[in-house]
Amino acid sequence: MNGTFDIKRIYARPSDADGQRVLVDRIWPRGVSREDAALNLWLKEIAPSTNLRKWFGHDPSRFEAFRHRYRQELDANPKALAELYALADHGHVTLLYAAHDEHVNHALVLAEYLKDHGCKLGHPTGAD
Repeated sequence: MNGTFDIKRIYARPSDADGQRVLVDRIWPRGVSREDAALNLWLKEIAPSTNLRKWFGHDPSRFEAFRHRYRQELDANPKALAELYALADHGHVTLLYAAHDEHVNHALVLAEYLKDHGCKLGHPTGAD
């Protein structure tokens, strides 16, 4: 894999440095038009399942259990992961998410998972 992955809130301004922009949420983010999102791909299938997302509810006290459960879902989702890996073969990929908390969200878990599976990360917190 030649490219790297970053994460970024979809509400942040798009940048040329983003490379391929991939929304990794199952639900379209409120207040963002498709044009403003400037997406290359909306990969709903890589997001946590609806049941897991609802159970988690962005509750920080559930984050460790959520992390474990979401990683299990990722293990069982090779097709969606293969799409991300293929994009990274062509350069930089920015994973976009809508959660308000930049330190407790599924995109962080996804980035950690990718790193643990040999992918390179740019700025894992999505900071510039």
